[in-house]
Amino acid sequence: MKRFSGFSVGGVAAVAVIAALLIIVIVAIVNGNHEVDYSKYDFNSVIGPDSDNGNIGDHVKGEADAPVLIFEYADFQCPGCASVNTKINKIVEELDGKLAVVYRSFLLPYHQNATAAASAAEAAGLQGYWREYADKLFKEQDEWGYSSAADRTEYFKKYFVEVTDGKGDLDKFHTDISSTAVSKKISFDMGIGKAIDVSATPAFYVDGQFIDWGDSDKNGTGSVVINGETISWDGALSGDEFMNLIKKIVNTKIGK
Repeated sequence: MKRFSGFSVGGVAAVAVIAALLIIVIVAIVNGNHEVDYSKYDFNSVIGPDSDNGNIGDHVKGEADAPVLIFEYADFQCPGCASVNTKINKIVEELDGKLAVVYRSFLLPYHQNATAAASAAEAAGLQGYWREYADKLFKEQDEWGYSSAADRTEYFKKYFVEVTDGKGDLDKFHTDISSTAVSKKISFDMGIGKAIDVSATPAFYVDGQFIDWGDSDKNGTGSVVINGETISWDGALSGDEFMNLIKKIVNTKIGK
C-alpha cells in the first residue's frame, strides 16, 4: 500500500499516539453504549445532540423536516455502503425536499478500519464537514480500507485537507478523532443499531420497518406498509431497483 507523504508528521511518534488512542476508542465503541436509556428516544425521528451522543446529533442528507425520513445504518469500510452512497445522494437531490436520509454508524467487527473511519468522519463533522468527509471516505474506500494504522492516519489527514480546501483545523481534527464526544456518538449509533437488530450494512428503515432490499426473507419477497398500502418486491434488488423502490415509498408516503 502506498503512503501519502505530503505532510511532515515529525516522525512516527504522532502517528503512534493517534493509533493508540484509537485503540481505546474502539474498545469503548465495540459493544455500543450500555449506559444509555434508549427507551427515551424515538429511533424513527431525527435525534438531536445531547449528553448521550456526545452532543453530536444525527447526520442528515437533505432537510431534517422532509416529509419522508429513511434511516441508513452503514459502515464506511462496507463495499455495499460505498456503492449505494452516490445513488442515495442523487435521489435525495432529485426528490428535492421530499426525502431525507438519516445516517447512523453501524460498524462491522471484521472491518479493521471501520471505527477509525467513523471517528475521522465525526471529527470532520465537528468542523462542519461531515457530509463531504463521508463522501470522500466512501469514494476512496479501496485506498484506506485495509491499510495499516500509520497509512490510514496519513490518508485521513489528506482527505481532511482536501475536503476543507485547506481551511480546516488539522490539529483539532487529530484531537477530535480520539475524543470522548466522538466515541460517545459512535457508541450511541451502535446502541440504536443493536436495539433494532441491525445485522448487516447498509440497512435502511422507514417508519420503523426494515427495507430488506439486499436480501429476501424466507418467502423470497420483501415488503413495507406505507400509509396502509403494502409495497412488495421479489428477492434482492439491484442498486437502481432499490432507488426506484425508494421513489415509490416516498410517493406513497406523501400521497402522490
